[in-house]
Amino acid sequence: MASSQCCDNPPALNPAAGEGKVVDSFGGLKAYLAGSDESKAAVILISDVFGFESPNLRKIADKVALSGYFVVVPDFLHGDPYTPENTERPLPVWRKSHDPKKDFEEAKPVIAALKEKGMSSVGAAGYCWGGVAVVELAKAPEIQAAVVLHPGPVTVDDIKEIKCPISILGAEIDHTAPPELVKQFELVLAANSAVPHFVKIFPGVAHGWSVRYNHDDAAAVKSAEEALGDTIDWFNKHLK
Repeated sequence: MASSQCCDNPPALNPAAGEGKVVDSFGGLKAYLAGSDESKAAVILISDVFGFESPNLRKIADKVALSGYFVVVPDFLHGDPYTPENTERPLPVWRKSHDPKKDFEEAKPVIAALKEKGMSSVGAAGYCWGGVAVVELAKAPEIQAAVVLHPGPVTVDDIKEIKCPISILGAEIDHTAPPELVKQFELVLAANSAVPHFVKIFPGVAHGWSVRYNHDDAAAVKSAEEALGDTIDWFNKHLK
């Protein structure tokens, strides 16, 4: 995950981005919320290293909400996203303060808050750094469906412990989760008939493509929209 691909195409963070709202505490964390409180199914989106103020991530949240979900994008980074310009704090140093596996514990109160609101099912999708956290949630399992997009450092042993339906969307050009590794994940999941799975490798795209795409690149936008469609389809199949 120390690969430079994790930092390619950094977003211009915007605390006011999105059509939803930001609350100071949802399950104890500052969060972006989208969708109706009347929904019975919820989705948690876990960001990459750039955090919950990414405009593209919030667009994803808004679109998932339009499919009938209450969506929460918690600030698991506690106001401390990775900043490439800060040369005194390169990614390996930043990571020492941010272990995505710790999000597993911080996500529990968020899930509890969703259930208190009357949500009968909860899914989670994670991007890169956030994908590691979603795998941990799927191993518990604290959620009913998982989507992992161009994940950070996830191992075959992690995938062997998955206990809920999981979709893994990988990139053809990915040093962190190369296609060879994603195919190993698929073999492991195929051997476990108790866990529904969907695995797809997107051609011609690189790590981070689904959330850090260039709006002026029509092919990149199309691939990102396809990944979002696959994500929503997976939640529709397993959360509703």
